[in-house]
Amino acid sequence: MKHLTLGILAHVDAGKTTLSEGLLYTAGALRKLGRVDHGDAFLDTDALEKERGITIFSKQAVLPFGEDDTITLLDTPGHVDFSAEMERTLAALDYAVLVISGSEGVQSHTETLWQLLHHAGVPTFLFVNKMDIAANSRAEVLADLQARLDASIVDFSQRDEDFYDALGSCDEALMEQVLETGRAETPAIAQAVVQRHLFPCSFGAALKMDGVAEFLSLVRELTLPLPERSTLAARVYKITEDEQGKRLTHLKVAGGTLRVRDTLTGTTPDGTAWEEKISQLRIYSGAKFVPADEVCAGQVCAAVGLSQTYAGEGFGSLADAAPPVLEPILRYAVVLPSDVQVHTALMALRKLEQEDPQLHVSFSSQLQEIHVLLMGEIQLAVLQHTLAERFGIHAEFAAGGVAYKETIANKVEGMGHYEPLRHYAEVRLLLEPGKPGSGLHFSSVCREDALDRNWQRLILTHLQEKTHLGVLTGSPITDMKITLTAGRAHKKHTEGGDFRQATYRAVRQGLMQAESILLEPWYSFRLEVPTANVGKALTDLQMKGAKLDSPQNSGEFSIIEGKAPAAVMMTYRTTVMEYTRGRGRLTCTPAGFAPCADAESVIARIGYQPEADLDNSPDSIFCSHGSGDLVKWDEVAARMHTESYLHPVHEPEVRQAVRPVREAYTGSAAQDKELMEIFERTYGAVKRDRRDERHNLHTEKAASPKTKPVPIHTGPEYLLVDGYNIIFAWDELNKIAAENLDAARAQLIHILANYRGWKQCRLIVVFDAYRVKGGTGSSTEESGISVIYTKEAETADTYIERVSHELAKDYRVKVATSDGTEQIIILGNGAYRMSAAELRMEVAEAEREIGEFMRGAH
Repeated sequence: MKHLTLGILAHVDAGKTTLSEGLLYTAGALRKLGRVDHGDAFLDTDALEKERGITIFSKQAVLPFGEDDTITLLDTPGHVDFSAEMERTLAALDYAVLVISGSEGVQSHTETLWQLLHHAGVPTFLFVNKMDIAANSRAEVLADLQARLDASIVDFSQRDEDFYDALGSCDEALMEQVLETGRAETPAIAQAVVQRHLFPCSFGAALKMDGVAEFLSLVRELTLPLPERSTLAARVYKITEDEQGKRLTHLKVAGGTLRVRDTLTGTTPDGTAWEEKISQLRIYSGAKFVPADEVCAGQVCAAVGLSQTYAGEGFGSLADAAPPVLEPILRYAVVLPSDVQVHTALMALRKLEQEDPQLHVSFSSQLQEIHVLLMGEIQLAVLQHTLAERFGIHAEFAAGGVAYKETIANKVEGMGHYEPLRHYAEVRLLLEPGKPGSGLHFSSVCREDALDRNWQRLILTHLQEKTHLGVLTGSPITDMKITLTAGRAHKKHTEGGDFRQATYRAVRQGLMQAESILLEPWYSFRLEVPTANVGKALTDLQMKGAKLDSPQNSGEFSIIEGKAPAAVMMTYRTTVMEYTRGRGRLTCTPAGFAPCADAESVIARIGYQPEADLDNSPDSIFCSHGSGDLVKWDEVAARMHTESYLHPVHEPEVRQAVRPVREAYTGSAAQDKELMEIFERTYGAVKRDRRDERHNLHTEKAASPKTKPVPIHTGPEYLLVDGYNIIFAWDELNKIAAENLDAARAQLIHILANYRGWKQCRLIVVFDAYRVKGGTGSSTEESGISVIYTKEAETADTYIERVSHELAKDYRVKVATSDGTEQIIILGNGAYRMSAAELRMEVAEAEREIGEFMRGAH
């Protein structure tokens, strides 16, 4: 039994809904064909869709697919204004059909859809529609598709020798079959389709039912059942309400079985955990639904009873969907009638934002204004209609310009400290510019011995949960890499909310220091005008700063494609209609962001004051005289408790000659005396054997000549190394660890192996694995070194303390670590301490001596 979800995508007016009607009719799901222009299409159920003749909301229908097999057909909006609705649907698809108008060819929005399908990894079929009115032949259209979309698009209408040669060029497995037998088997072709190595293409005219039956047979032939999953795997792709106001959570089940009365658990975007039961499952087909007791893998359903879900949320073994690629770029202010309170309108818009998260509803408490982000004027009209129909709010919308973003041009370190009375958190972040269009990326290079892993994860969560605003216009930041480099918590006074405050302030403080860049949105556009108006169009676009491709002639019309700032293209459609007397056609698709050409005037017009934005403060709070003291952002660096990542206080460089062995092993007299005083104040006096010369190495009073010292222990010498402490203390290993911790461990062992061989000591490297669930610990021998991984709930410090205490009774023991607390305890155990820098010096000296020995040998 095969259940699949098939999505239909297209540029507006390509005939997508008409093809959906034809497929449903051919499969026997419809008794009568509907038409978009007649307002009776099965899947265009909304009154606004019938009025405008376009698809606004994604709809589903169940299509019989053999005796026991079914396909859930999802018809998505084709107009660019509703791209967010279309993109959300991609998370529910097993396969997709991209419909292309044979008369218009590949449009700019077609290329955008193709990129989205590639990004989502959805296997794709192509149907070239309207071939009955196309000016170009099949071969010409196919060549254009292969040139502009993918060379692996293959025409399946004629399966001759050239067809199999084309299959072989797309996939190695197909190539082997074609070379051996001259043909390719259907299972291998289907496997190439699901791997996106091959994209089957058909031609026809859906309005006349030409090629529709053949295309349905092709889909049936080349689709594979979903891989079996025993556990539940499901993902929400949209939220709606039914006519009675019940909240519907539309899910795609990818594995296992979803049943009525099942309990689902999740976390809201603000971090609140929830647990709710499903009271009803519905399988929709058009406007009607059938209740279901359970839903199997491959099916799409609507669940009733879930109030906390959100679009893109994953359940079971499916993670949340990736963030959307397409974003709205037009900002509008909501103008309310005098009898509607702002709070009432805000609640209504928040409800609509659950259904369409890309609305990005924001509220300015100072101005008492509500703003939304939209893709275009048609979406604006739909939003107005929805507010009036569902909530009785007849609002107007004032254009507020385009939605800007900000990034930085240089690397800076952001610092945040939050320490009111009985609270404590400190964070250092490295802010670096990223590649254009890369978005925000968060990571950590902070050592776990400096800040616990749980606190680090919390900081990264706080970085991701908030829309961080820039300091030029208060617009969201993008195209940056933010790395946690250091942090500090208090054992008693730190709470989770403290790191939220410190993290937000660190981001803001870094942005205040950085060289910020204002980014404005750009459009990819396609302009069709009568040939007589080409000169006017080119002049207008060049004056607007557009980047143009060479114009193309298509009969009486010329086609101009290119890119231009969205701010200058917002109202250009009206201008085109005027100078072409209604014959011109302009389509625009978002094309990312680029540096704003008129940044100074935009910044001055917006007039944003970053230090006056109390919700996004760059200042920090330090404890002073028992109360919180607000410290301005440019004075924070001098008050921080952690070391700077960009400007660290470097340890001494390795000298040419190593210090005397005794000093290198034990440190200076003043250092050991100070550490011993700290140890004895904390743990009590240490009773030593006065006859042991080891403990009198740094006494200021010389040993009495009457006392005959007992010789230092003979036999093997032991060196215990705190592995991760050394890795994160040595710059060369720290850099490797940032990319691959396993490689850093291997490199440390390689370095120490040479040292061990030259010094002829017994060397033990201890790695901390105390957070590994169920870990029993392990010990291996590598290059003569004993490599220890501690067991669950045992730290490397604990292991080293225990082993050094036992070994020091009979052997000379050194411990290499830069952990101050650990050094104190080691000294109390009777072992010798060695810092990370001192070990580096010892290793360097050993390498020098080995080199001299080898040169002398030759």
